[in-house]
Amino acid sequence: MKMERNQLERRISVASGKEPADTVIKNGKIVDVFNGEIMEGDIAIVDGYFAGIGEYSGKNIIDAKGCYISPAFIDGHVHIESSTVTAREFAKVLLLHGVTTVIADPHEIANVSGAPGIQYMLNSTKNLPFDFYFMLPSCVPATAFEHSGATLTAEDLKPFYQHPRVLGLAEVMNYPAVVNAEQDMVSKIYDAKHLGKKIDGHAAGLKAIGLNAYMSAGIRTDHESTTADEARERLRRGMYLMIREGTVAKDLNQLIPVVNERNARRCLFVTDDKHLDDLVHEGSIDHNVRLAVASGLSPLTAIQMASINAAECFGLDDKGAIAPGYKADFILFENLETIQITDVYKDGLAVVKDGLLIDKLGNATPSISASIRESVRFHELEEDSFQILLKDTKANIIEIIPNSLVTIHQIEEVDTCELGLFRPSIEADQLKLAVIERHHMTGAIGLGIVKGLGLKSGAIATTIAHDSHNLIIAGTNNYDMVVAANAIKDMQGGMIVVNQGEVIASLELSIAGLMSDRPYQEVYSKLNEINLALRTLGANDHFNPFLTLSFLSLPVIPELKLTDQGLFQVSTFKHISNDA
Repeated sequence: MKMERNQLERRISVASGKEPADTVIKNGKIVDVFNGEIMEGDIAIVDGYFAGIGEYSGKNIIDAKGCYISPAFIDGHVHIESSTVTAREFAKVLLLHGVTTVIADPHEIANVSGAPGIQYMLNSTKNLPFDFYFMLPSCVPATAFEHSGATLTAEDLKPFYQHPRVLGLAEVMNYPAVVNAEQDMVSKIYDAKHLGKKIDGHAAGLKAIGLNAYMSAGIRTDHESTTADEARERLRRGMYLMIREGTVAKDLNQLIPVVNERNARRCLFVTDDKHLDDLVHEGSIDHNVRLAVASGLSPLTAIQMASINAAECFGLDDKGAIAPGYKADFILFENLETIQITDVYKDGLAVVKDGLLIDKLGNATPSISASIRESVRFHELEEDSFQILLKDTKANIIEIIPNSLVTIHQIEEVDTCELGLFRPSIEADQLKLAVIERHHMTGAIGLGIVKGLGLKSGAIATTIAHDSHNLIIAGTNNYDMVVAANAIKDMQGGMIVVNQGEVIASLELSIAGLMSDRPYQEVYSKLNEINLALRTLGANDHFNPFLTLSFLSLPVIPELKLTDQGLFQVSTFKHISNDA
C-alpha cells in the first residue's frame, strides 16, 4: 500500500517520541533477526508499522508478560491449491500458526484454467489481514508430454506483472527449455528480468552444469534439494536454498546440517505442497522452525530463516523484522525452544489471541466462472478402459518412496491372464494406475503399474494430479476404478475412495477440481473421513496416499511417472511402454 506524506511525517514523529504511538508493546523479549540476539525495550507501532524500539508511550499498551516477540513467519514457496481450500480459508489456518505472508505459485489452477485461474487467485486474496504475493506460473503446461487444461505463453503472462502483488516468475521446472534456450521460455525469463522481477527455480536432480545454466538465466532459488550435497552445490553457486517440509516432500532433516553461521542468510523455509490436515495438526512454517531447532539449529537462526531471509529473497524490504520502518507483523510465544505461538498480530492488530482466531476473515468468495467450476470432462469409461496388455510377464513398475516425490523405476515379474492382460496382485503390491485426460475430451488414458500404495481392495481417485491435474486413479480392480471415475465426474472434481462398487468417502473440489468452497473445518472433517476409509482399503499408513498419488503424474521429478500419454521416464525425458 502506498504511503501518504502525512503518514510518513507521523511515523517520524512517533519514532522521535514527539507524539504517542498507536500501540506500544512492553515487557517482551525481542528477537533481533539481524544479529541473532534478544533485545529488550518498548516497541512503538503506528499505522501498522514499527516506528521504534526504546522507551515509548502509546494509546494502547500490550503487555507481553515476558514472552518472546518475533517477526511473523513467511512461506517462501507454496501452492495454495494443495491445501484443497480457498485462499481465505488457507489464511485462517496459517494465521493460527504465525504465518502472515506467503509467496504463492498458482501453477495448479493455471494448468487447469489458464489466465482466468490466475486472476481468480488474485481476486480471492485481496482485502484480507494476510499478505498473498504471487509468482507467475512459468511452465503451463509443465512439459509437452501430457495434456494440460491450458497453455500460458510469455505474452499471456506479461499483463499480470503490472499487479502489485506479483513478484516474478515461478519455479522454472522445464530445465531442457532453459538449457536449449527455447524461445518462449527465454521470453518468459527475459520479461521477468527486464521488469526487475524475481525468478524461482525447480532444479530437481540438476548437477553442476544445469545449475550453471539456471544461474546464468537469472534463476536464483531452488526448493528441490533432497540431499546435503545438492544443497551445498546450490549455495556455492549463489542460489537461495529453500528448505522444504511439506506433506510428501520432507527434506528438512537431510538439509539442515548444511546450514551454518556463514551461509544461513541464504537459506529460507518453504512448504511447497501441504495438505490441510497436516497444516492443522503440524502447522506451516512454524513446524519447519520447530523441526530445525529440534535438529540442533539455533532457534534465532531458524526464526531468521523463517522471516527476514524469506523477505529479502523476494525483495520485500518492509517485512521480516522487528525494526523501525518494518510492517508490524509479529508473533508472541513463551519458549524459544518449542515456539508454541499464542498471539499473532498483522499490521499491528491482533488476529490470533491465546491460540484462537479473533479476526474471522468472513466467508465471502469472489465470483467463479463456469469454466473454473465445470472442469472435469471425459468420455464414458468401461472396465476395458483399464486393461493393460503386456507382451511378456516382466513389466516396468513405478515404486513409491514414502514421503518423497521421487519414485524408483523397477522391473518385476507380474501376473497376466492367458490374453496377456495384467492382473493386479495384492500379495506383490502391484496395482493398476490410470491417468485420464479431463480437460479437452481427448480420450487419452495413460495406464501403468504402481507399487507401494498397499491397497488390499477398492480404488482411490483424485483430480489433484500434478502438474496438469488430469484424473488419476489407483485400484485393485477395473470395476471400482470405473465407479471412482464416474463419481469424480459427477462431483466435478475431488478425492474419492471406493470399495466393492460403493463410494465410502469423498471430498468435492468444485473449484477447478482442486479446491473446495467450504469452510476449512468442513474440509478437514471430510479429509478425516477419507483417512478412515483408506484404512478400510489397507492403504500404507506411513505416508499420505492421496498426496503421493497426486505426484505420480509429475513428469519432471525422477524416476518413473505416468501421464495421460503413458509411462514417462524422466532420465531420458520420453515415454516408454509398460513392457520391460
